[in-house]
Amino acid sequence: MQNNLVTIYNRLKAILKKYENPLLPKIDLDSKYDLWSFKDIVVSGRKRKEIFFAELIIQSNYVGFYFMPIYTDEDLKSVFKPELLKTLKGKSCFHIKKLDSEIELQIKEALEKGYNLYKERGWL
Repeated sequence: MQNNLVTIYNRLKAILKKYENPLLPKIDLDSKYDLWSFKDIVVSGRKRKEIFFAELIIQSNYVGFYFMPIYTDEDLKSVFKPELLKTLKGKSCFHIKKLDSEIELQIKEALEKGYNLYKERGWL
């Protein structure tokens, strides 16, 4: 199982890495990777110097895919197709246990929509 999780993680990390610049990682390890926007912004009336975008982390029996744009716009959940939605545990964490082409495509689409949302709001 662990070998399969490393494969899933590496495939998803390659997709997330395409968003580096302007997004940047705080953590870039073999088992954990995240992306942030470092910019002075205002979110819900509060000043921030950064905003979290997404993260991958290898857990014991799944790869956690944390997708923060869903916190800023609940309507994003409606764009998820059933295959990806059934891996959603909680509000923003997807538990990816197997990565087929359909799930991979849906993650790519979600990242693009989230990236565009951040861009529209001036967070990048």
